[in-house]
Amino acid sequence: MNANPRQQQPAVSAEIAQRLQDAMKRLRARLRSESGQHAVGLTATQLGVLVSVVREGPVTAARLAALEHVSAQAIAQSLAVLRAAGLVHGEPDPEDGRKKLMSADPSATELIDKLLNGRSSFLARAIDQVVAPDEREDVEKAIELLERLADADLGGGAI
Repeated sequence: MNANPRQQQPAVSAEIAQRLQDAMKRLRARLRSESGQHAVGLTATQLGVLVSVVREGPVTAARLAALEHVSAQAIAQSLAVLRAAGLVHGEPDPEDGRKKLMSADPSATELIDKLLNGRSSFLARAIDQVVAPDEREDVEKAIELLERLADADLGGGAI
């Protein structure tokens, strides 16, 4: 007798989840390589924080922690490295002097633009070479699905 299809569903979802995770990991590594990120000497986490400071700044460390989904301690460590590299600086918050507002140095904005442009350039070239014109709509649909997955609120967090 065949197993209940509903019982097979979690196994199929787990397999798809693993394949998706593996593909995203490979693509992230490729993007880091193609953009020149390795030569910068900053970790992916540090660069993520820097991108948030560039986009959101001036911004508090607490806001950065929320944006990056990491602890305050992790943000403090990343900010210390970014400060030492001269990429960010802090000034007292005019509304609450106990807090610091982090801002990006102009060189940080240039660095982030260079890295993001390198990633976009690689992806555009890869799409042009690998994705057939009749598959472009599939790529658009995949992007929509990835965005929905990224925005999913499953009411909890880690297991």
